[in-house]
Amino acid sequence: MSGKYFEESEPGMIMHHPISRTVTETDNLLISALTHNPQPLHLDAEAAKASEFGQILVNSMFTFALMVGLSVGDTTMGTLVANLGFDAVVFPKPVFIGDTLRAETTVVERRESRSRPTQGVVVYEHRCLNQRGEVVAQCRRTTLVHKRPV
Repeated sequence: MSGKYFEESEPGMIMHHPISRTVTETDNLLISALTHNPQPLHLDAEAAKASEFGQILVNSMFTFALMVGLSVGDTTMGTLVANLGFDAVVFPKPVFIGDTLRAETTVVERRESRSRPTQGVVVYEHRCLNQRGEVVAQCRRTTLVHKRPV
């Protein structure tokens, strides 16, 4: 287990997740097919070329899922009870096939659970950055995690 117990997630703590990923055409095609998203900006090279982006735009659901997934090993692997919610999800810059993405996380808040004495709530802010260091996605994730066993 590499995730953090409730007590180990100090507000203000920043984690730079070590894994990065270069986005492929297959990644984009697969997430679009799995989610039944027929948006031409994601699937049609000619339509995408005619758009303001000039090329295929990676489905933002891939970017979102990758951002959260890259964080799990350092945040909630083995300690998560449940994800309680995702808030303030934004995609300030586009992602294109061939971009290399990485993630970092800040612990925003930690509070005791009122109804579960062996668990607590931790709020994370995840950021996904491209190879130029530009933020391409960001969100807040509220989690219920285990406290360290006594």
